[in-house]
Amino acid sequence: MEACNTYYYATRDPLGAAGDFTTAPEISQMFGELIGAALADVWARAGQPRGARYVELGPGRGTLASDALRAMRSAGLQPPVHFVETSPVLRQAQAAAVPHAQWHDSIADLPTDVPLLVVANEFLDALPIRQHVAGIERHVEVIGGALAFDRDGEIVETSPARDAVTAEIAGRVAKQGGAALIVDYGHTATGPGDTLQAVRGHHFAGLLDKPGEQDLTSHVDFQRTAEVARSAGAAVAGPVEQGPWLERLGILARARALANAAPDRTAEIEACRARLCRPDQMGSLFKLLAIRAPEWPTPAGL
Repeated sequence: MEACNTYYYATRDPLGAAGDFTTAPEISQMFGELIGAALADVWARAGQPRGARYVELGPGRGTLASDALRAMRSAGLQPPVHFVETSPVLRQAQAAAVPHAQWHDSIADLPTDVPLLVVANEFLDALPIRQHVAGIERHVEVIGGALAFDRDGEIVETSPARDAVTAEIAGRVAKQGGAALIVDYGHTATGPGDTLQAVRGHHFAGLLDKPGEQDLTSHVDFQRTAEVARSAGAAVAGPVEQGPWLERLGILARARALANAAPDRTAEIEACRARLCRPDQMGSLFKLLAIRAPEWPTPAGL
């Protein structure tokens, strides 16, 4: 999974109609604006500490950051921008959207002496997982000339890579100050189940059909993520469903304001709001988890 996704993201822009999937920031500017507003608000209530940095893990095309930073500026916050991104293709798109950003290959390279305002939207789901059946790790082998799994049965998934990223971010935030907003699809309670999936051309695809040519992801175990963050010394709030969270932050009022400014786009704006918030679309499957320094306030909406 790690090898496939490393190659996949390094060799293409997978987003949008011409790609394989679409993320919330590409659906509507409202998503990134409310993320930015939430971060600016928690920074203000923390006493407006100097030197805060905006950090995004896997920032896609830079769309979320561009929208979030615009909302932050209106709230009096203009933080330096740091992207953790290894794909040269996506770095080029990000540079067009946020020209003044600084890029890093890993979280370890981020500044160590300032508060961090972190966003990870659909980042954890792409990190590699392990699957076990009856306590034995499931492997991929060549069987009959094709790739196949070597065993079936009730599956238990773990993700040491996901745990490591969560612990590193939580430890940084706890030590340096700041908050992290983790947005992804997943479940709120740890349990067995096979959630590994492949997406190509906006449709589910066979997991082993085209290694490196399709997006491989799994659902985030938010209970485990919260436990890891607390163990690293951070405070945790959530998870909460994306739809209700966006509604508590004022997405309906923002949609009305956008529609009033562009009446011919009213139906489009409402469709985007519904896609982000409705339970039968992204509103329930996607969750938000907030990780913060113990002395920092809880982000809004949680």
